[in-house]
This record gives sequence, C-alpha cells and structure tokens, in this order.
Amino acid sequence: MSQQTDSPLEEGQKPRQTPKALARLKSLVQKVEEGGGAERVKAQKARGKFTARERIHYLLDEGSFQETDLLVRTRAADFGLKDKDIPADGVITGFGSISGREVAVYSQDFTVLGGSLGLAHAAKITKIMDLAMSSRVPVIGILDSGGARIQEGVDSLDGYAQIFYRNTMASGVIPQISVILGPCAGGAVYSPALTDFVFMVEGISHMFVTGPDVVKAATGEEISFEALGGSSVHASKSGVCHFVAKSEPDCFRQVRELLSYLPQSRWERPPRIANPDPVRRKTPLLETLCNLDPKKPYRVHHILWQIADEHKFFEVQESYARNMVTGFIRLGGDVVGVIANNPGHFAGALDINASDKSARFIRFLNSFNIPILTLVDVPGYWPGLDQEHGGIIRHGAKILHAYSEATVPKISVILRKAYGGAYIAMSSKYLKSDFNFAFPCAEIAVMGPQGAIEILFSKELAAAKTDAEKKSLRDKLIKDYSDKFASPYPAAASGSVDEVIEPADLRLKIIRALRLLKNKRLPGQNLLSRNIPL
Repeated sequence: MSQQTDSPLEEGQKPRQTPKALARLKSLVQKVEEGGGAERVKAQKARGKFTARERIHYLLDEGSFQETDLLVRTRAADFGLKDKDIPADGVITGFGSISGREVAVYSQDFTVLGGSLGLAHAAKITKIMDLAMSSRVPVIGILDSGGARIQEGVDSLDGYAQIFYRNTMASGVIPQISVILGPCAGGAVYSPALTDFVFMVEGISHMFVTGPDVVKAATGEEISFEALGGSSVHASKSGVCHFVAKSEPDCFRQVRELLSYLPQSRWERPPRIANPDPVRRKTPLLETLCNLDPKKPYRVHHILWQIADEHKFFEVQESYARNMVTGFIRLGGDVVGVIANNPGHFAGALDINASDKSARFIRFLNSFNIPILTLVDVPGYWPGLDQEHGGIIRHGAKILHAYSEATVPKISVILRKAYGGAYIAMSSKYLKSDFNFAFPCAEIAVMGPQGAIEILFSKELAAAKTDAEKKSLRDKLIKDYSDKFASPYPAAASGSVDEVIEPADLRLKIIRALRLLKNKRLPGQNLLSRNIPL
C-alpha cells in the first residue's frame, strides 16, 4: 500500500504569499483594465461618456461578462507603435448574458489611441463575431473610435474589410446590433450600416463618411459635427439610426428591450412570455374608426396600443418616414412584427423612404421567424416630381419583393382606405398573405371615389348646366361608386379579403390566426436571405 502524502494546500489553509506567476498575471490584467490611463479616462468622463468596460457592465447581466483576448497586442512597429503601450489594442471583446440569454459583445476603448482600428484590433472583433456565428447568439458592437489607425496603413483598412465581410455573412443568421457612443467616421460607418439595428445617444454619437473639416475643404460648407452626423440627423433624415436615447444607460435599456423581442438566431423562434392580457379582450374603441371621416388623419399607434398585450408597442425608426410605422408587439404572449400605414403623416401614403423602411424591416422579420402583421390605411403612392425622379418605381418595388419573398405567417387588416397599387403592395392576398381581414368601413378600389368618377363620368359632369347640378350629380355618383366598389364586400366576395370583421374582435381574430399559423415555417428551414441594407 502506498503511503499518502500530504497535500501542499490543506483545506482552509491560505498560501503565505501570492505565487510569482499569479502575481504577474494579476499585474498584467490590472494594467490592461486601466485602459489609456487615469488622464484619458478623466477626459472621457468629461465628455459625458462611460468607459468601454463600464458600458459592457451596464449592458450585460451583472457578473456575466467573460473577456477574451485581453492580452492581445499589435505587432505593428512603425511610427513609434513599438514603444507605445496599447492595452487590449483598444477594444474589449467577450461574451455574457442579457436577461439570462447569451450574447457576444465588443466595445471600443477611446482612451487607447482614440479607439483606432488596427489589424490586431480588427482580429479581436472578427474572432468574437466568428464565435457568435458558431454559437448562434446575437453580437453587439459598441463603437467609439477615431477610425483607421493611420500608423498601420493598409493593414487597418484590411481589418475593416474583414469585419464588413463577417457583418454580411452574419446578416439574416444572427441579430447584429451597433451602439454608436462616440465618433464613427470614414469606412468605420459601414459596419453599423450592415447590421440590423443602430442605436445613438443625443449629443455624443456622430456618424459620417467625411468629417466637417473635409466637407469644408471640398465644398466650402461650414457645418458642425451634430448637424452633419448627429443622432437627430440620422434618426429623421438619413434613416441610418433606428433608436435614439437621451443617455448611455437609457440606450442600454433600449438594447435590452429590443433583444427581448428577438430570437438568438435564425434557428430559433422569438421568446414567448406568459401573457397576463386576456386573449379574448375586446377592442370596442376601434369602432370609432368606422365613424371617422375617411379624410381625417389619426395616429395608427392608437390601433396598435389597443390590440397589443398590455398595450405595449416597441417602435423601430420612430422619427424616419413617419407615414409608415414599424415595430414589435406581443399578441397572446408571442412576438409579432408590425408594418402599418400612418394616416397621421402624409395621409399614410407610400413614398421612397417608407418603402425602404418597411421593406428592410419585413426582410428582417422573415429572416428571424417573426410573424408579420400589416395594418392598411393607404390612399396610394405619394405624388410629385421628387418622388418620380427619385425612383419611387424602383423603391416601391422593394416592398412588393419583400412581402412576396416572406414565408413567415402574414396577416393584414384593412382599416380604412386601400387604393390602387398601394393596396397591392401592403400584403394583399395575392402576395401570399395568409389572412386578410377588413373592417366594415374599409374602402378597397383602384382609386378613391372622387378621382374615379371624374374619369368614369367626365362627360356627364361636363354636361351639367350649373354648379349646383354638377355638385348634386357628383355626390350621387360618388355614393353609387362607393357603395359598389369602395367597400370590403366586393373584395370579400372574390376572396381577396377572407373576412369582414367587427373592430371589437380584432385582437382575438389576429391571435387565433397566428396560433393556426405557428407551424407554417419551422425555424431555420427558410431559404437564407441576407438582410441587405435598402
């Protein structure tokens, strides 16, 4: 029998001193975690910004962050880089959890060489993106960088290319979220543009291809950072930004809320939650829509708040193309993506920006197994020289393509007006919508009654002898046309509308349809289509 030897560490016994190897590791880790040093951290705080590590800890569940590549350093030696201390090469990468669900994350550190991107910096990002892809989890990038690291020349540009390639390969496979919390300039802006959602914070987030100095040198225009590429510009004019926050904590709260509606990847369904809101809850307030003047505007948000579980609606791109509303609701505990005409802006008509906004969102929903609910109140396409010359034909075709391509459950509800080509585009029956409902007050026709009778009865109207006689004839013709064509019943008779429903039953009808369609397409079985920027 062999004699048992004493363990060098008895239970409860502490070593007298820290071993040299462990002490060295702790020293290295501490040095790296200090970032660019106290002075640069102080300057970061003076700008009203958190540090890269603070941002990760605000975003993720407490204690869940596991860092990767902490000790990576650049191999570049030119222009004094060899003698510089560049902790973590200016970017923190790793993984953690949000509400108990795993995510991959990277956060650029502006206190280290301005967060500039070199080849090692890019390699850390691409490595965590590859890990996210293979693990089938979302990836969140927190960007705060001066751009390419000039000292590394073409290597830094190649680093961006490697990131862009992975953004594209991950598109439609895992959710990708970009959080802009500082400058994002030049080629760096194209990574966020390739991701699914972009967040910005008022006053500290800026995105532009060429900065104010270059603009002035090239065109003579003097413009501020905020006016050129601030959050309000990208949220309302360019459409690059999907969400704007008042502060960094508010931004991270929004990111967490968004993720609560998304699946981990294309191989999963979005998370279902217990639903405290009765499925059979009536929505009698919607009956007032049938008594509303067809020309009177209203915000479609009121419809969404009425039908959604607990009256909650999470809007996407709230300030951009406001004639089209997009976002997420839950119905019976299940996540649903919403596309809705908004008569409160441009009468809800389709234009270039509304078409782009809705088409890309539809493609995102289709990629990630999220059913599509379309609320229709559309008088047509917005007319005008700018629209025609801007390519409304080409842009309008995108929404037709997106709906036709989508194989997730599709339900549409015609609330009021649905005229002409815009009726077709808004998930009509022959774009393979699964259920098409209509309110009793719905008007479905080639065009509005007034425009139609001006064409159909132009001779009769011209023959009227007095204005009073013309008005009387016009009113009668409009009523006859409306009764015959501008109602839901001819469409219901032909099968273009499946059911004319009472507004009070809208919530129940949609939920029952969604439950029937829940196995229409299993996660991961759809043909993979990238969510290309539109």
